[in-house]
Amino acid sequence: MKNIYSLFIILFLISCQTQKKQEKNLEKKESKPNIVILYLDDLGYGDLSAYGATELNTPNIDKLAEGGIKFTNGYASSATCTPSRYALLTGMYPWRNKKAKILPGTAPLLISTAQKTLPKILKKQGYQTAVVGKWHLGLGTGVVDWNQKVSPGPNEVGFDESYIMAATQDRVPTVYIQNGDVVGLDKNDPIQVDYKNNFEGEPTAITNPEMLTMKWHHGHNSSIVNGIPRIGYMKGGENAKWVDTNMADHFLEKAQDYVKSHKKNPFFLYYAMQQPHVPRTPHPRFVGTSGMGPRGDVILEADWVIGEFIKTLEEEGILENTLIVFSSDNGPVLNDGYYDDAVEKIGNHDQNGGLRGGKYSIFEAGSRVPFITYWKGKITPKVSDAIVCQMDLLSSLADLTGTSATDTDSQNLLSAFLGESEKGRENLIIEATGKTALRRGDWLYIPAYEGKNFREEVGIEVGNFPFEQLYNLKDDKSQKNNLADTHPEKLDELKAIFLKLRGEDYTKGVKEVVFQ
Repeated sequence: MKNIYSLFIILFLISCQTQKKQEKNLEKKESKPNIVILYLDDLGYGDLSAYGATELNTPNIDKLAEGGIKFTNGYASSATCTPSRYALLTGMYPWRNKKAKILPGTAPLLISTAQKTLPKILKKQGYQTAVVGKWHLGLGTGVVDWNQKVSPGPNEVGFDESYIMAATQDRVPTVYIQNGDVVGLDKNDPIQVDYKNNFEGEPTAITNPEMLTMKWHHGHNSSIVNGIPRIGYMKGGENAKWVDTNMADHFLEKAQDYVKSHKKNPFFLYYAMQQPHVPRTPHPRFVGTSGMGPRGDVILEADWVIGEFIKTLEEEGILENTLIVFSSDNGPVLNDGYYDDAVEKIGNHDQNGGLRGGKYSIFEAGSRVPFITYWKGKITPKVSDAIVCQMDLLSSLADLTGTSATDTDSQNLLSAFLGESEKGRENLIIEATGKTALRRGDWLYIPAYEGKNFREEVGIEVGNFPFEQLYNLKDDKSQKNNLADTHPEKLDELKAIFLKLRGEDYTKGVKEVVFQ
């Protein structure tokens, strides 16, 4: 009898432990936060009032910075868009993939369908996944027929739903694509796209300049859509073409609709906005609001959009259970292909925030960008100097949702992203148009590179010098003093680490892009 009683007690305790474990697992499952990445395009380190801008006021983004973690050493992986987006979604250094360059609108899908991706990891953890906005990671496997379902694309690399533009606002095709299908396409007016040859009889910026409402400066002189000359040639698809001035509102509506229809279960939304990339086409509501021309206007438009999006999260009752990550794909550029007064009306605004270079540059302004994490009620506001990279979101968000991600370059920096630790990356390889450099602690090492240092068409130093460069970024944020000659031991130390991480072949395949 005593033995039976003891057995009963043991079974009862085991049952209680099992129940508690099940309840704990259920609680963990139910507490998984929604995850939103707000990703801007060509936004500079100094373009936000939260990061020191005095000529632009961005109150909605500032609220994220003031209520979350504002990183002062937050990086995109690269100084241009396609490589940074590749790193963000795959957790891999883009220089490992030789095709991870700025892509034309007709490029095949850059991410392998068999590759590990952030949306795939989150899907396995029970998340609904979606991308809204700019893609620019290629579509299809070869020559794309835009009049049929375009595949593979976002839906084949982990996104349940996608509503995108194929490449950039200044590239053809100028249409929206929903889950592989061109939105609003009239089959009797098929789309044709070519990046080398124009279609017979189709006007271009060169043959018909009288049709332009925006004048091109360099590169953007092919097909004309809505009075704006683009990169590449396009024919047909008139009913499907987007209205540039409505793009911000259009993507916002899609993002809001997604939140409203998926709020009952955890979701991951990659909301890739187009501002302030060229062509800068603010809605009439925002024209002239910045006093700095279209570039300033679209930054204010983007801030408003983010405010409206966050308001939706609040109204739907899910803001407190949503982790928001805000950043930009690379640093700023003023004249990136059109005459739009960005240079003439810059005034006292410093889009670089005191950093050297800009988009396309291996200098800091190329890849050091605004980087904010926000989770109302869960993250204690602070400013963090930890070195973090967008590439690290893959491993970190995997950990947050109860799993792990290995075999990538992504590092688990969840504690830093949640403000629980100041420990970030020890080493980070940054990339710009094929060139790479090493950030380690307060130091930046840049190898010697051939080619011009100054890219005339965009007015930016890109960092090419026939000698090595070494900077202490703590004492010299603007990289004015090259310490390579005066600190030979530190130079040798960083060079050895760089070569070990990057490999001896780091100069192979380095090729400058012409425009973006």
